[in-house]
Amino acid sequence: MSVVKDLIVAGDDGSLCFGDYELSEKAKKSGFEVKGDSYKVKTYRASTRLERNDSLVYESEPGTAVQDFTWNENGVSFTVECPGDCQIVLGLTDDATYRILVDGRDTGMMETGMGGKLVLSIEMPESGSVKVDVERA
Repeated sequence: MSVVKDLIVAGDDGSLCFGDYELSEKAKKSGFEVKGDSYKVKTYRASTRLERNDSLVYESEPGTAVQDFTWNENGVSFTVECPGDCQIVLGLTDDATYRILVDGRDTGMMETGMGGKLVLSIEMPESGSVKVDVERA
């Protein structure tokens, strides 16, 4: 896996790839259209943020590279790469419960509050990437 040099790209299946944690200065791309939605990404070494129609979808500290990001009403799925451990905030459904899987390992259930935010702490293996699945219970 590697950083996304174009900052954000869409796959043929509608998935997104975004983020470049190697940048020393902030870079952003807005107005990226996919299936009628407008995306904006801001990324660099310290953080990566993705918004859909001006609402938070994904945010990480430090910056990350995300591949195969897919979502639906039942959750999100993606592979994340970072040179070290990271914290990820996902914008999901308000007051819902989600099962978290990291590299296929069930790490338990988490609930969102009124803001719909879910906060994950990810310990990166030496390979530098993990698969994350967040499924609505």
